Amino acid sequence: MPRLLALAALGGIAYVLATWPVIWAGALVVTAGITLLVLVRPAWGLYVLPLLIPFGRLREISLGPARVGGLEALLGLILAAWLARGVARRELRVYPPPLLAVWTLWLGAMLVSVLGALSLGSSLKELVKWGEMAALYAMAWHELERRDILIITLSMIAAGALAAIQGIYQAVFQVGPVGFLFPLAGRLWLRAYGTFMQPNPYGGYLGLTLPLAYGVVLAGVLPLAKGPRLGGEWPALLLGGVVAVAGGLMGVALVFTLSRGAWLGAAAALVTVSAVLSKRALMASAIVASAGALVLALGGVRALPATLQERLTDVLPYVGLLDIRAVEITDRNFAVIERLAHWYAAVGMFADHPWLGVGVGNYAAVYPAYKLPPWDDPLGHAHNIFLNVAAETGLVGLLAYVLFWLAAFRLTWLAVRTTDGVWRGIAVGALGSFVHLSVHNLVDNLYVAGMYVQVALLLAFVALLTKEPHRAESSPEPNGDGKERSPCLANT
Repeated sequence: MPRLLALAALGGIAYVLATWPVIWAGALVVTAGITLLVLVRPAWGLYVLPLLIPFGRLREISLGPARVGGLEALLGLILAAWLARGVARRELRVYPPPLLAVWTLWLGAMLVSVLGALSLGSSLKELVKWGEMAALYAMAWHELERRDILIITLSMIAAGALAAIQGIYQAVFQVGPVGFLFPLAGRLWLRAYGTFMQPNPYGGYLGLTLPLAYGVVLAGVLPLAKGPRLGGEWPALLLGGVVAVAGGLMGVALVFTLSRGAWLGAAAALVTVSAVLSKRALMASAIVASAGALVLALGGVRALPATLQERLTDVLPYVGLLDIRAVEITDRNFAVIERLAHWYAAVGMFADHPWLGVGVGNYAAVYPAYKLPPWDDPLGHAHNIFLNVAAETGLVGLLAYVLFWLAAFRLTWLAVRTTDGVWRGIAVGALGSFVHLSVHNLVDNLYVAGMYVQVALLLAFVALLTKEPHRAESSPEPNGDGKERSPCLANT
């Protein structure tokens, strides 16, 4: 019977390859191959998952209030295969990973906020997203080894490089909406946006990935050369060079986004990575930053191209502004005032619903009651994660969210302190990514367009890197009398 099934499968593949268009046939074969690999070992699917984060939106279908693409489909397959394999083998032992308590607290706060939700569908979409993050985090913590962390990290960096190449192409050849065009150096360029439809989330994705590449390069890949698999230091040096090129491409594409939030977040992230990994890099960063600040303070900003001058300075007149309704709206200040208007709406929601908020995911649904004219478009969120969380889940949710990230940063710092070599580079790169996320989220919301998957994987990495030195104690193994040892759990 197995042979007959195998022959039937081969026959079906041959028929598809012979009769279907090449693109569709190739896509089907690749999809079938990935599905089989995931069913054999679900962790292998995580090697491919990062590649779909910047490109999973190319083909999507609508399911109620949500849109499902390749990323969501593969994530669902991975989690389902993991659960099914554990049930089939009667080996589904789920041990509490670090962050479980604070993650449960945050999920509980979101769930309670649904009591006052206007749109249950929007709340469900947000709950499913954070539930997927928690499930992916738990699955990765149970299934991955250190070699898997390295492979997935390189997959993330490769995905970032490919997305950067796409963005640079868009900028140079002006492939995109006319509204994204900007003048620079005597010609027109286009704000890079990748597949994210807008430059800001695209810049956010690059900012999440760039610190990882920087951390791996700065930590050095030479420790890997001591292993028998690499066979000397040249492969490690080659790998470091490739990662450095990938980081350079992401840096160039990040500039072309013209996203101030992404620039600020990336700068904070790179300084953090430099400070932790290298005193020389920290000193060089400090000197460059101080010299740049001095030049700008002395009027050097006027030497920059007009477009960059505008991006760096047009927000300054509105810092501390209390009433935006009296401001005359122009093309130059439109984006800044629009963002401030959405902050005002979030503050109004929180003032009326201080404890449980208006319901997780319901900012856009409730926005018409709090909008300031003429800002009718809710834009999906408040463009400040803390205001958005406060508006949707109230003070209870805001405290839970802050506790969650305080615990996550504590765990990440523990990973930084207990690792060395390339593993420390990955841990510090993850720290930089979380710094970028926190800073950029002051003016945006990066838990969109699949980026939440990358955040969940990075959280799993740092949890694993704190667990790995005690692997023998943390994994259930039979002892001398045939009984299993109890797992050693990290408490956060």
